[in-house]
Amino acid sequence: MKPPVISNPWASLRRFTPARIALGRSGTSLPTEPQLAFQLAHAQARDAVHRTFDVDGTALAMHALGLATRMAHSAAADRPTYLQRPDRGRSLDGASAAALRATTTGSDLALVVADGLSALAVERHAAPFMAALLPLLRSANPPWSLSPIVLVQQGRVAIGDEIGALLQASMVLVMIGERPGLSSPDSLGLYLTWAPRPGRTDAERNCVSNVRPEGLLYDDAAHRAAWLLNAARARQLTGVALKDESEAPPALASTAAPGFVLTDGSRR
Repeated sequence: MKPPVISNPWASLRRFTPARIALGRSGTSLPTEPQLAFQLAHAQARDAVHRTFDVDGTALAMHALGLATRMAHSAAADRPTYLQRPDRGRSLDGASAAALRATTTGSDLALVVADGLSALAVERHAAPFMAALLPLLRSANPPWSLSPIVLVQQGRVAIGDEIGALLQASMVLVMIGERPGLSSPDSLGLYLTWAPRPGRTDAERNCVSNVRPEGLLYDDAAHRAAWLLNAARARQLTGVALKDESEAPPALASTAAPGFVLTDGSRR
C-alpha cells in the first residue's frame, strides 16, 4: 500500500531556497502542510499590500539615527485609489508639494521612504538599512549632504523625482516596499536617480532590490547603494548607462562561500 504522502526526490534541496520546490504529493494534489503554508503566504502578501504605513514609528526610528523627517502624501487619497490609480501614487498632493517647496534644502542627496506595495518592508528595514548606509555617506569624498527623510504615504517610485526636484537635490534615493511575493512580504527596494525631476523613466534609475535579512543583507545593500551613489555623482548619470561594478564588502567577502569566488578574485 502506498503512503498517503509521496516525497519528492529533490526534497533535500529545499534547505537551500525558500522557493516552493519538491513539495511532494498526495494523489494528484499537494499534501496538506504545503497547501496550508501556501494559503498563509498568500494571506501575508495581501496583508502587506493593504497595511497602513506606520509613519510615526518609522519617523522615530529615523530620529534615533539623528535624521530629521518630513511627512508627505501622494495624490492618491486612500489605499483603494492608490491600487487602482498608479499615476496618482507618482505625484504629491498639493499640500505636500507646497510644504516641501517651502523647505528646499539644496542637498546632494534627497532621501525618501515610501510605503509602496508593502509598508511592512519599510517599517522593518528602512531604518536598519540607513544605519548601515550613513557611515558610508559620511566617509565619501566629499561627504554627502542629506535632506531630511521624506516619509510618503501611498507613494510609488516616481514620486521621488518630484520630491528631489522640489528639494533641489542632485540625486534622490527612494526606499520603498516592493510588491510582495509568496515568500517575501517584506522586501525593501532602493531606487537611485541622478538629477531627479518629474518625467524621469525607469531606464534612468538604478535599483537594488530584496533588502531584508532573508535576502540582501543591510551591509551589502548599503555597500552597493553607496558605490552607485558615488559613481553616479562622478559620472552625473544613473540608469542603463551605470552598471553596478561594486565588489562585496570586506566583511562579507571574507565569509562568502568558496563557490562564489569569481575569476577576477572577487566574491559574489
